[in-house]
Parts: sequence; C-alpha cells; structure tokens
Amino acid sequence: MLNLLNSLFVSVGAFLLILTLVVTIHELGHFLVAKACGVAIDRFAIGFGRPIVSWTDKSGVEWRIGWLPIGGYVRFSGDADASSSVPDAEDLDDLRSQIVQKLGPQAVSRYFHFKPIWQRSLVVAAGPFANFALSIVLFASLISVIGLNTLVPRVGAVAPGSPAAVVGLKAGDVIASIDGHAITDFKEIGDQVHLRSGEPLAVSFVRQGQTHSVTLIPARTLMHDELTGRTAQVGTIGIYSSRDPADYRQAKVTPARALGWGCQQTWDIIATTVTYISRIVTGKESANQLSSFLGMAQTAGAVAKAGAASAPDFWGKAGGITFNLLSLAALISTGVGFMNLLPVPVLDGGHLLFYGYEAIARRPVGARVQAASFRIGIALLLGLMLFATWNDLQQRSVFKLLGLSS
Repeated sequence: MLNLLNSLFVSVGAFLLILTLVVTIHELGHFLVAKACGVAIDRFAIGFGRPIVSWTDKSGVEWRIGWLPIGGYVRFSGDADASSSVPDAEDLDDLRSQIVQKLGPQAVSRYFHFKPIWQRSLVVAAGPFANFALSIVLFASLISVIGLNTLVPRVGAVAPGSPAAVVGLKAGDVIASIDGHAITDFKEIGDQVHLRSGEPLAVSFVRQGQTHSVTLIPARTLMHDELTGRTAQVGTIGIYSSRDPADYRQAKVTPARALGWGCQQTWDIIATTVTYISRIVTGKESANQLSSFLGMAQTAGAVAKAGAASAPDFWGKAGGITFNLLSLAALISTGVGFMNLLPVPVLDGGHLLFYGYEAIARRPVGARVQAASFRIGIALLLGLMLFATWNDLQQRSVFKLLGLSS
C-alpha cells in the first residue's frame, strides 16, 4: 500500500509540475500580447476553483492560484466567461453601452472585443505559440548542457525475413536518406518509418563508398516501451544499430546551433502529430496511442523515477529528475500548443476560425451558431478525453500504477 501511495504521489506530483509550467507559459502568452495591445485585463488565473492565493497588482489585474491545479485562464474586461467567447453583434452593442455609461466612450477601445481583428487574433494565437517557444527554449537549454549525442546510421545487423533483408540491406551499410529526408542519426530512422507501415519508402544507403537506392515497405510490429510499460503497433524495417564505439559521436553546440536544434525538434513533433492524425482519419493507423491525463501522469512518474535512478547521490538524482521532467515538459508543451490551434470551438483555434469568418463577413458569428458550436466542441473534447482514458486503462502499466495488477 505504501509503495502504491508513493507511486501515485510521484506520478501525480510530477505531472502537475509539468502541467503548471506548460499552462502558465500558455496563459502568459495571451496575457503579454494582450498587454502590448492595450487590452484591459481583470484576472490571470492558474488553476480553477476557490483561490489558494490571490493578489491585485498596480494595474488592477487580479492574480490567483486556484485549488484545482488543472488549466488556467486570462479574463479580459467584459468577458462573459473564462473562455473569452466571441459576443455576437447584439451582445457587443449592449457591452458598448455599459462601458460608455460606466467609464465613458474613450474606454471602449481598451476592451478586448472592440480591438481590431488582427490584434484579437494575435492575442489568441500567442498562447499556443508561447508553448512552442517554451519547447524550443527547453530543448535548446537541455542540448546545451549535455551536448549533441548522435549515432552514425550504420546498420549493425539485419533481422532475417524483415523488409530490410528482403531488399538486400546488410550489416555495415549506412542509411543516407529515407523518402528524401537526410538521415544523420540512427534514431531518425525510427522517426521516418514508425508511422509509415504499409507504405513504400525510398531508402538510399552507402555501401563501400557506393550509393544505392531501394524501395521497401515497413512491417507493422508490436513495440514495448520499457520506461512506461506501454505497447504500440509501429512500422519497422528490421535493422539494428551499430555497436561500434567509433560510431557514437558527441559534440558541444553553440547557442545558435542549440536554438536551431530546438526549433527542429519542436517542428518534428508537430509534423509527427499531423502525420499520426492524418493516418487515423484515413484509417491507416489506430487511435489507441492517444493518451489522457492518466497516461501522461504515469509517463511523468516513470521518467521522474528513471531520472532518480540514474545517479547515486541526492544532487545527482535531483539533476536527473529535473532533466527528464523538463524533456517531457518540452514534448507536452508542443502537444498543447498544437492541440489548441485545432479549429475546434472552445479552443484557441476555434476562436481564430470565428475571427476569420468575422473578417470576411464583416460581422461576428451569430449567437445561436456560436452556442451550438461550443456545445459540439465540448462534446468532441469530452469524447476524446473519455476515449483516451479508455486507451490508458487498456494498458497494463496503468493498472499496475493504480495497484490493480501485479
């Protein structure tokens, strides 16, 4: 029982730390751009429910931390709710009248809903892009500390009967490119083939100084993640990395190169996410890898424990935990930024979609259409959350985390 409580505490605590960081940066993106545009702001909140701590700054903004540490919001003056839903024409007229009566006509321009569309769009988009910026900074900082570790994409062995064996790949071959994407690190091979099972791939490789090209089709294989205990069906071509120490490379990186690497990592995560979603929509991939808060908490606990196990002393364990959690935070932050840009009502992307309509039609979306859209959006998000939670519960590792299996 004590071990179960410790596991829950580590998993939930680690996940809440990551979530708080990601949400705070997201909301700060909205807040800072809104401030730059001269928007009147009532509240900046991390968490929901009754405030544990709250204070009001000199500009009149209330800062608060809620007792339920999931999510956050920025409430602009005149907002009907924390989601800053778009008022229709009639609501805007009522709001304008209230502002004029209370503060005078000069105050109208400070309210978010009366700002030009381009400024409102910048404020809304700032949250997701702040998440991307956080990911870039975290990736760049981490690679600056540890240096760039790469493994020459040399084939160490080929599995008999595998797609690679069928087309004649041999130990010693160096993979140069896959479908036109240059390969400089062995792990990049997995990035290119894991979500391409059943699709022909053009592979270029170097053998004894000569470049050759073949076309192969990755096979779908069950892969088990030792760290999290999760399993997934992924595409593989049946090659193993070289174990020659000479193929392992480590290099220090300049700040500029670290920043570029951070941008590339963030973009790769977005591209992989888009590929996965498109394959789900076209029926080429199962949606069973979608994960809920439950799965992310389990992953956070696993990486925290792995970080602690990487060193014998306290400071080494603390450093390992911090490094692993910041790496996971960079990954989750990119995911949060991407998901918020999806054109789903109640998300930032839904607001941008409404602003696009307003820019073309010269009037806001009608109240009835907005209300129906928000209900559909909430239903979609709840359905996705329930489905992702069921996926997590199907994984033995989560049952084990909860103490429901051995």
